[in-house]
Amino acid sequence: MASTAQRTADLLRRRITQGALAPGTRLSEEALGEAMGVSRNTLREAFRLLAHDRLVAHEPNRGVFVRRLEVADITDIYAVRTTLESAGVRASATAPAGQLRAVAEAVEAGEAAADAADWGQVGTADLRFHQALGALSCSSRIDTYLAGLLAEQRLAFATMPSQRLFHEPFLRRNRTIADLLTAGRTTAAEDALHRYLEDACRTVLDALQLQLQLQEGP
Repeated sequence: MASTAQRTADLLRRRITQGALAPGTRLSEEALGEAMGVSRNTLREAFRLLAHDRLVAHEPNRGVFVRRLEVADITDIYAVRTTLESAGVRASATAPAGQLRAVAEAVEAGEAAADAADWGQVGTADLRFHQALGALSCSSRIDTYLAGLLAEQRLAFATMPSQRLFHEPFLRRNRTIADLLTAGRTTAAEDALHRYLEDACRTVLDALQLQLQLQEGP
């Protein structure tokens, strides 16, 4: 059974990955403890677990903050994601039908959210899509590691000046990859995924560099 600290960390992790707690947000022990009905010691242990997942950082004499990703974080995340998600795509030919259906369902969820102009939910569906690609490997270790990477990935979404401009073109590319997998065109799906992740990495890096320039000023 999960400890109180683990359950608290899971709740905070969901709030971070869903965008409710943005990068740079200070996590007040007093405010969170009161809101969540847990002790400061429990929160400190939860923060330790989140720090292990690279979702928060402790700054001496200032407190605990939701992490802001740096250039090295972005390039590393996308490099590892490419390896893990590609492994899933290559394994798709022998994956259970239910797992292939999970890929399609994630695409459909993203399309429905886009129709409702809920771009935050489009981002959530996008992460669900990529988690489903990794799950095609039928490896619990890949599932766990990719989930951590995608949680960090959500921090990168906050650097985008427009969630719609970022997500909309990739939403269409999610559909293309899912359709290729359904048709059994594994090699084409993997090639499409590689181009997709390269373009996404470049887009996020460009947005991050612009954000850093604006912070530095003229």
